[in-house]
Amino acid sequence: MKLMEERIRRDGKIREGGVLKVDSFLNHQMDIRLYQEMGKEFFRLYERERVNKILTIEASGIGIACITAEYFDVPVIFAKKSKTKNIAGEVYTTQVESFTHGKVYDIMVSKEFLGPEDRVLMIDDFLANGSALKGLAQLVRDAGAAVVGAGICVEKAFQPGGDLIRGMGIRVESLARIKSMSVENGIEFC
Repeated sequence: MKLMEERIRRDGKIREGGVLKVDSFLNHQMDIRLYQEMGKEFFRLYERERVNKILTIEASGIGIACITAEYFDVPVIFAKKSKTKNIAGEVYTTQVESFTHGKVYDIMVSKEFLGPEDRVLMIDDFLANGSALKGLAQLVRDAGAAVVGAGICVEKAFQPGGDLIRGMGIRVESLARIKSMSVENGIEFC
């Protein structure tokens, strides 16, 4: 999606350690017009898949998942990173490692909201090492539901996540795929 690539070139900031800072429009301050275009594109890519649930992980994926869900007219479920008082009953749970935070989280979804009848589109802001998507896919499988694919805003194609998830037989559609990135040389898209 050229719009996403242009926005990354204009407002993205490359940091040491393979970090792309896009918090001015994607994952801290949200550009809703851009989100609408992303949601529309994810709908175009997956509209034939009979999606009836969208799944993301807290927190950065929630905004784009909600906008995308408007186009599909389906609910959004977000996997929580900690058990709270308002998650009562049984849950599906697995572990994921955050590339950005360098931390392992237990993520969970209430069994009440995910079941064998569901056709799930996973949405996330970034795909780097693939841990978050792998964990979300595990929750979907544990529920007996079907993963129809993953919609990713920015994929770091130079990291192993995209190959890992595609190797699991999951369709991945990324709006911007970064081939290489460095402070010295900038960003090259696939």
